[in-house]
Amino acid sequence: MSHRSPEDRSQLWIWWVCGLLLLASTINYMDRQTLANTSVQITREFDLSEEQYGTLETAFGLAFAVGASLFGFISDRVNIRWLYPIVLLLWSAMGFATGLVETYFGLLLCRMFLGLFEAGHWPCALKTTQRLLPPDKRTLGNSVLQSGTAIGAMVTPLIIKALVDDNVRGSWRPAFQVVAAVGVCWIVFWLLSIRSRDLISTSATITPPEETSNASLEKIQLSELDTGSVRKNTFLSLIFSRRFLVLIIVVIAINLCWHQFRVWMMKFLVQGRGYSRDGSLDVNFWFNVMTDIGCLSAGFTTAALCRGGWTVHGSRTLVFGVCSLLVASGGLIPWLPAGPWLIAVLMAVGIGSLGLFPCYYALSQELSITHQGKVTGILGTIAWVFPSLWHREFGAWVDQTKSYDIGMFLASLLPLVAWAAMLCLWPRHPEHAE
Repeated sequence: MSHRSPEDRSQLWIWWVCGLLLLASTINYMDRQTLANTSVQITREFDLSEEQYGTLETAFGLAFAVGASLFGFISDRVNIRWLYPIVLLLWSAMGFATGLVETYFGLLLCRMFLGLFEAGHWPCALKTTQRLLPPDKRTLGNSVLQSGTAIGAMVTPLIIKALVDDNVRGSWRPAFQVVAAVGVCWIVFWLLSIRSRDLISTSATITPPEETSNASLEKIQLSELDTGSVRKNTFLSLIFSRRFLVLIIVVIAINLCWHQFRVWMMKFLVQGRGYSRDGSLDVNFWFNVMTDIGCLSAGFTTAALCRGGWTVHGSRTLVFGVCSLLVASGGLIPWLPAGPWLIAVLMAVGIGSLGLFPCYYALSQELSITHQGKVTGILGTIAWVFPSLWHREFGAWVDQTKSYDIGMFLASLLPLVAWAAMLCLWPRHPEHAE
């Protein structure tokens, strides 16, 4: 049977694949968030200090940083149809093994290898949306992809509430194994849905969107590379470009913000504001509902603005700014006791914090087609090094001060820095991507 390129496949198939990416993100975050949601039980069973708990996240994050570049480079050379299920199987195995460990060192090793293999998700996923969707639809596609992280974070507390009993030692272990087992089903659906040549780059659009209207975006195809009409950039020119500098600032800021709340919010609620375990899980659940709403809203709003005549870059910048302002409301946290106002602010932070990511991903996809995996990987490495080093130091700070407030305050303001970089430094003249 002759091969059909993605532009010949139906829109239903394209969005089905985006749905599979959503599910992969869901599984990725379920494996990741199980530790955060059982952190109180695990720290009690292993008699850990806050600094030691932070070290677990540091090991995960630094390994993720290594894996981001490693799998970024691999994804530019290996067919995504095979690479994606391999990395998912490997990280699921590490999640399952976490439920079997008996020592802190074993927990540390499992966490480290989980981070290493989970890093492969993003280069694979972003190469997929880049190849399947034109620029004006990529933010929406990326929001579907990213919303899976919120769904995973929503589902995980429900699993923890069902399986974990505070009064039973080791009751946290089956939760890791149940979550890990879900990945096998995804692998089957992926292999049945994707053929080896479905993600070849001949269907990707290449026009930079800064000053391009929606009407003209879909007319220019990657085949123009064969005509010599597009200026090619070397990989080194890309990573030393002003756009890449802006993306470095953005990725550090939004990841420090997101991971501060992802890693520490349960402890902040329980030990910082006196919430019960079930009460904090409920807050965490609704926080992640808000993140999903914000993530999907960012994608749909950007697409709607493009249809209304906005440039693609202008729509992304506006949406990113609104999300940054919502997150900045978290600057009030140090002055808010437990109660409805604290919950309202956390919900606003949730709406904004995940809505930032689809805009960032779409910007990163404009740098290069040939080197998308490497671009994603290097940025992923940078994104994870800073939060990973921060967690251990922040844990030591909490051990000394018994307060989580300063971390929440600083994290809430960082997206404004990223937005300012986008407004002031992103080049206004189109630059063609290779």
